[in-house]
This record gives sequence, C-alpha cells and structure tokens, in this order.
Amino acid sequence: MNRSVFDFRVATLVASAVALPSISHAEDSPVWSHDVVYTADLIGPVQGGAAKAGRYLDNLDVTLDGDLERAIGWKGAKLHAYVLNNMGGRPNDVAGTLQGVDNIEVSRARLRLYELWIEQSLAGGAASIRAGLYDLNSEFYATDSSSQLIAPPFGIGSELASTGPNGPSIFPLTAMAVRVRAGGETGGYAQAAVVSAKAGAFEAPGDLQGGLDRGAILIGEAGHSGRVRLAAGAWTYTDRQSDVRDVTATGDPERSPAYGAYVLGEGRIFGEDDAPRGSAFVRLGLSDGDTSPFRGGWQAGLRWDQVVAGRPDSAFSIGLHQGWLSKKYRANIRDTGAAPGKAESGLEITYSDTIGRLTVQPDLQFVHHPGGERGRKTAIVAGMRFTIDLD
Repeated sequence: MNRSVFDFRVATLVASAVALPSISHAEDSPVWSHDVVYTADLIGPVQGGAAKAGRYLDNLDVTLDGDLERAIGWKGAKLHAYVLNNMGGRPNDVAGTLQGVDNIEVSRARLRLYELWIEQSLAGGAASIRAGLYDLNSEFYATDSSSQLIAPPFGIGSELASTGPNGPSIFPLTAMAVRVRAGGETGGYAQAAVVSAKAGAFEAPGDLQGGLDRGAILIGEAGHSGRVRLAAGAWTYTDRQSDVRDVTATGDPERSPAYGAYVLGEGRIFGEDDAPRGSAFVRLGLSDGDTSPFRGGWQAGLRWDQVVAGRPDSAFSIGLHQGWLSKKYRANIRDTGAAPGKAESGLEITYSDTIGRLTVQPDLQFVHHPGGERGRKTAIVAGMRFTIDLD
C-alpha cells in the first residue's frame, strides 16, 4: 500500500473514532447510536489459482441510527445511514472462481454512501414501510447462521447476485427502494420490495439512481420465525435483462425475462443464549437460466458459538455451497475450448475469537471446478480476517 493511501486510511480511522463518539447517548435506548467497524483480510489461493499469491483488502463500515420520534417528534419513524469504504486488492483475480472467495472484495476501491433510508412504523408496530437507498440482502434471502462465513454465496444465492446491470442492489452497490413488511421478529411475516434495477454509487449528484429508467426488481418473501425459521421468496425484473449467450443480428445481447425463487431454513439445534449453542442453515434457489451464469444453487452449513470453553466469543462455522451452471453458460465455456463442469462447488471452514476489540478469524476454502471448468485443479484458498470495533 502506498504512503498516500496509508495516510488516507489513518485519517479516516482517526476521524471516525474521534468525531462519532461525540454523539450523545442515553443509558437506555439512545436517540442516536452509531457503529464503526474496520475489517482487513489477507487471503489468496495456495493451490489451483493463477498463482500462489495473497491479496490484502479492507472494509470500513460507519453506521448511524436515529429514533426520529424522540429526535424531532416524527412518530414511529427511524433513520438509518451507512457509509462504506473499500480498498485493497482483488483475490478472486488470482483464484479465478465464478462466485468469489471474499465477501468484502470490490471491483473498484472507493468511499460510498451505501444505505440511507427512513422506516415508518404502521398499525402500532405490526407493519412498517422503509424507503431510500437500500441493501436488498439485508432482509431478503439472508440467514443469520451463515453470517460468519466469508465466501460470497453464503450471503445471497449466486443465481440472484449475478443478475442486473450492476448487480441487484447488494454489496457493494445499492439502489433506491421501497419495502413493506408485516409481522414481528417472531411468528409469521411477509415482506415485499420494489428496487431500482440499476445499482450505483453516490459519488456525484447524478449518480444516485432514484428512477426506474432500467426497470425494477420486484421481490417478496414470507415465512415464520422462531427457534426455527422457514421462508420462501420470489423475484423478477420488470424489464428484460441481457441474455448470457443469445445475441441479436447486430451482435448485442438478446433481452430475456429474468426471474427466480428460493426457499430457506435455519434454526438452533442445541444450547441457549448464555451457553454453547449450535445452529444450522440450508437454502435453495432457482432462476431462469438465461440471464445469469447460474440456473440455481444451494448452500448449507453449521455454526457453533462458544466452541471453546471459557471463550464466550469463540465461534466455528462450516459451510457447503454449489452453483449450478446454466446450459447457455456451459456452452460459452465450450466455445473457449475448455470443458465445462455442471457446477462450481465450495467448502469453507472458519473459526473466530475476540480479544478486546479485535476479532481474529482464520479461514480455509476449497473450490471444485473453479470458473466452472472441469479441467482445472481444485482451488485451495487460505485467509485471515481481522475485525476491529472502533466505536
């Protein structure tokens, strides 16, 4: 990292750590609350990539949440703001997988306004509406039990993540949206959102995409939450999207309907909050197979918290994921002279523990048929994540 980048990082961290704590807090339910978290990864392939090479990359999250009823008298309203900064290398350039190996990797390093929304409570808290710059994966197609895992497919299914002009309003680029939800933290719930199909970054006034000139994503999810959570969802784009193979007479991609559905389940399998506990998750998604390299896929795994006696923050996770390649994308691979596999599959094993404000997390991944190519050696990716709570 060059000196100017290092100086920028230090300045950013100092400003975040010093300025934000000046926001006033009450002992119970503060009007304003904030969080500043810095994450740094050193990760890369030790087998099966273009080279045995590690890459350093980082992620700075600064969030601010406010109770607008107590702040300005807006009954039942709250504000959420989220600024995100990413810098560093791109480990998947070396690993060469289709689904990625690190969930903080970005194609372009930059500071961005990631989320900015207001939520209004309705019907005495039985429902709510949220509007603004919004991460779709914060509430849809998400499982808490998979949150420790670093590989991107454990965040959201690849068959949805790989759609849209810039991706479907998920990390690292988000879009304007309106989301409605009925139901509480437990029991039955239903939610739906209309999200601009063009995700972007707010770097200049014209960058924030508030309109629907590229159409919208319509997504809905319903389920039941408790000790076990079960849910099902479906999504579609209002405008046709670029086909992964078919082209027009002028050589431009054909436009095809884009849609899909998913089911998920997660729950605690043993233990209580103040004792060692384990949870599991499983997810399955399907898509049209024309507008994404993937016709579907699945993810499953286990998480064990307090895995080491006397270490309350110790946690271990293991996860499996598989992205099924569409017929059209497999044909594209054949056109290059390579032999396509039916899927790209992965196994991840990771452990983390916290000392003071620092969390250390070694990580190991195995990717079978990386890039969807049957002839490539299994990629083995090793990494270390460091997370510092600066708040």
